[in-house]
Amino acid sequence: MKNVLCYGDSNTYGYDPRNGLRYSEDVRWTGQLQRLLGREYKIIEEGCNGRTTVFDDPLEGWKNGRDYLRPCLNSHKPLDIVIMMLGSNDMKEIFHATPEEIAAGAAALVDIIKEFTKEKQGFVPQILLVAPPWIGDGIAASPFYGSFRENAVGRSWKLGRLYSNVAAERGCAFLDAGPIAPPSVEDSLHLSPESHATLAEAIAAKCKSLSSR
Repeated sequence: MKNVLCYGDSNTYGYDPRNGLRYSEDVRWTGQLQRLLGREYKIIEEGCNGRTTVFDDPLEGWKNGRDYLRPCLNSHKPLDIVIMMLGSNDMKEIFHATPEEIAAGAAALVDIIKEFTKEKQGFVPQILLVAPPWIGDGIAASPFYGSFRENAVGRSWKLGRLYSNVAAERGCAFLDAGPIAPPSVEDSLHLSPESHATLAEAIAAKCKSLSSR
């Protein structure tokens, strides 16, 4: 059995923009990934609402993705595949982060995954770096407007190319969620059930390709 860690934010947790609760397991992309890959894989969900790559939220400081990454990797080892999809929350106004800084944060986490797993489990898992979904054009009407502003839309479009470069430089697999998993009309930030389904299918194909290497 291959252990697959899914490390991300609210779109990995499965935040439901219609009611602020959580999608059921059969709707979440992680749950659908388990169904698509079958019993030869164990999907480990590690999504946290508000998680950043490396930025400290002054109100919720425990959401820095770097701080929890090593304990998470250690708890779930041995890991065969690590899927990381972070960066959306880095686009909050409070951080003033450029696309390049966000990509650098993602790169720092990839480096930690490689270094820490080599030490603690004796081998480096396959890593799939996923550029996060785009921020929708309707963000000004979103309940999350204020935390995110219109400038987040354009910045989100740039992350695919930058994350692709990070993946190429570090020998990772790459997927851009932006074109295949648009955000919901409800809040222009979190995925609809349909986007969870298309994302699951794309990630499943990547996992099968990684497993065949």
